[in-house]
Amino acid sequence: MSNAATFDTRTDSAIPMESPLAYSYRRSGAPATGPASRVTLRERALLGHLIVRGGAIALDEAVRGVLGISLPGQPQTLVQDASGERSIQWLSPDEWLVIVPGGEEFPLETRLRERLGSAHYAISDVSGGQTLLELAGEAARELLMKTVIYDVHPSHFPVGKGVTTVFAKAATMLRRPDEERWELVVRRSFADYCYRWLLDAGAEYGVNVEQ
Repeated sequence: MSNAATFDTRTDSAIPMESPLAYSYRRSGAPATGPASRVTLRERALLGHLIVRGGAIALDEAVRGVLGISLPGQPQTLVQDASGERSIQWLSPDEWLVIVPGGEEFPLETRLRERLGSAHYAISDVSGGQTLLELAGEAARELLMKTVIYDVHPSHFPVGKGVTTVFAKAATMLRRPDEERWELVVRRSFADYCYRWLLDAGAEYGVNVEQ
């Protein structure tokens, strides 16, 4: 751990934090729910995002000891803890995305480094560089069919799947944590673009934005 430069990105400060969509709400507004609304859009802002890389055996042991859940061993899969607040997504044979409630990422990184010791691994805190958009409602899949290039039919995209794909013209991670919800993990720099695209593409479904 002495060879790694670590720091807490959520240090005490008088400077308020804004979500990646704060500007979008001011610029484009946030349509409220209505009787005809068939899609709900919500940003799960300021979560902790860690990219973890290394050997699966050593990382799995460390992650199970700290989070209590195992790394997803199969490609394009997603696992969650019992609360659904913490998740791990397979990105490549030696790379995973860990998402936890905001504020937990630095203690988690510290504990993982302690457990991993001299193993070969890398942990990167990317919390400030991306955000998670959640879609729910009966027309959520229809909206995704208009927007992503990946096949989102239930027979091809079951619960527990997560892939890296293209949303409009932006790269995204598309996830299906349960039967009711879909998640888009997008880069902060594309958040406003994705938000405005969803408002436009979802207009026919009466999209409702929950802040």
